[in-house]
Amino acid sequence: MLKLTEASLEDDKAKDIRVIDLGGKTDFADYMVIASGTSQRHINAMTENLRQKIKASGAHRVSIEGNTLCDWVLIDAGDIVVHLFRPEIREFYNLEKLWGGAGEKCASIS
Repeated sequence: MLKLTEASLEDDKAKDIRVIDLGGKTDFADYMVIASGTSQRHINAMTENLRQKIKASGAHRVSIEGNTLCDWVLIDAGDIVVHLFRPEIREFYNLEKLWGGAGEKCASIS
């Protein structure tokens, strides 16, 4: 599922894709993926494309929140949680710092 998510976001030209390994930090997901879109329309398109690909892969549960405004969209696909942001919203909430931990690096894909 992680590879599918990364590939989908890369194909859709997401900006600054980061993967955070949540192992040992929480029990709600194994990975958090954070990426930026260039506009609300771009984030909406990435959200819809990823939703379709996750469903096609056989996942039974995909929950999406925030896709009415597309400033910050949360996609919960079970083992993976994806956050898609407009850049200024991402900078404000700074989830990489919050979930990455002190001194720990997030894996950057792009």
